[in-house]
Amino acid sequence: MPSLLLHGDLDHPALLTVADLREWPQHRAEVTFDCATNGPQHHVFEGALLRDVVSGAGPVFDARRRKDRSRYLLAVSGGDGHHTVLSWAELDADFCGSPVLLATRLDGEELDVPGSQLVVPSDRCGARYVSAVTHVWFGTLSVPALTSV
Repeated sequence: MPSLLLHGDLDHPALLTVADLREWPQHRAEVTFDCATNGPQHHVFEGALLRDVVSGAGPVFDARRRKDRSRYLLAVSGGDGHHTVLSWAELDADFCGSPVLLATRLDGEELDVPGSQLVVPSDRCGARYVSAVTHVWFGTLSVPALTSV
């Protein structure tokens, strides 16, 4: 059974299956997006909110400090070879509050065999829809030191 590794700056990293993702409240998203190879796509996804899953793993930021939270990123990789990046601020209710899903169902079909899918309902194109999610990394990037030219 496929699983995804949730890791990075978290108190409780985890290896999660689609069945594990069903333990969070399930949300529904009816989406339409443009696929570069297959044209317009219309689907109904159900799954856990990515922010709930990451929050459950204990992000190491200071939740009281918005500027601390706003510097965190999520990098998502899939078994299909696709990768994408989101900011925590896109998901956080104090900022955009976007209902990004780790889908457990697609058009009524369970995703236990192929694996979870990242769903970004606000995107007009399907480039950040990642199939068969294998990794979700959560953390910050170090800012390179400025050097004089």
